[in-house]
Amino acid sequence: MNMFALPLALMLVLVLADVAGLRWLRGQRTPWRDVIFNLNSGHIVMWLFRGLEVMLFAWLSAHLNLHWVTRTGALGVWIFAFFAWDFCFYWLHRLHHSIPLMWAVHAVHHEGEHYNLSLGVRNSWYSSLTSIPFFAGLAVVGVPVEVFVLVSAFHYSVQFYNHCGTIHRSGWLDRVFVTPANHRVHHGLNPEYIDKNFGGTLLLWDKLFGTYQAELPRVKIRYGVHDAVGSANPFWANNIPVLRCFGLDVPRRGAATPSSPMADGWIASGGLILFGFAIYYVRWQGLLPSPQEPLLFVWIVMQTIALGALSDGWRSARRTWSAMALAMPACFAGLFGWRDPLGCVLLALLALHGLACLFARAPEA
Repeated sequence: MNMFALPLALMLVLVLADVAGLRWLRGQRTPWRDVIFNLNSGHIVMWLFRGLEVMLFAWLSAHLNLHWVTRTGALGVWIFAFFAWDFCFYWLHRLHHSIPLMWAVHAVHHEGEHYNLSLGVRNSWYSSLTSIPFFAGLAVVGVPVEVFVLVSAFHYSVQFYNHCGTIHRSGWLDRVFVTPANHRVHHGLNPEYIDKNFGGTLLLWDKLFGTYQAELPRVKIRYGVHDAVGSANPFWANNIPVLRCFGLDVPRRGAATPSSPMADGWIASGGLILFGFAIYYVRWQGLLPSPQEPLLFVWIVMQTIALGALSDGWRSARRTWSAMALAMPACFAGLFGWRDPLGCVLLALLALHGLACLFARAPEA
């Protein structure tokens, strides 16, 4: 069983706890469409490219390794990797905001207009591809692959926490680390906050290179971007900015007005079931027989796109979502069998959701 399935499940629990806290403690209405898009924006295509990133790192480590870092001993390797990874991420993140093609990839993350833990999961399909040039040097100087993976996981976990909405201040940590109080500023659309606080874990780099900005008491943060795609469909959200960057025609479909809306509850429940399938896929990744694993991967991607179209309100999306949801149990039973209780529960929930969506009423205006 893949060990990353449990952290993903824990991440989902924390996301739901954060939005619940914002609702109960601060009276903020839960933006379910945004939360569900955030959860499914990069998954699971982003993970595929993340695997490619690690594979290339391993190849460089095996063939171009200078072994400089390994000569410092185990402790030296970990200390170097911790600071070097964060330094590389700072420049990766900073250039995401200054190079048009990199911004086209990163803009997906900044389009979120609600600050909660789900925003920390909102990423582009292609984000790991832009990371490769910045972290490749760590392999060349001698950072072992397993150290790179574990250090990356730690820093990404900190960055997930940085998007917490219920935590306003973190005490002395706010002066040393990138906490929610510091990272909120980075997501600000206000002129005072644009292109500030690029760090991932440590504030050191922002303070050293002059990009640090504390939150101003009288300047309320506005979230989002000026040229948002305006679609909850990850296919459009991930690809329209890239098309714009290359000066290509942008399909109007990605930003059109919904014509057949579904209530937030249907989007939320469908999205959570779908994320459950993503966790299931990670749990069994590498253990399923050859034809089944890629088929499950493709189905999750297509069902995610169908959910995005359903969230956008396209007339055909309801029939597409329901047809795929009802067809999946038959395919799963034939290919994988019914031996796994978790798989059976997910299939049953998905089939019920797909069937009920066919008869669901549109929300009242």
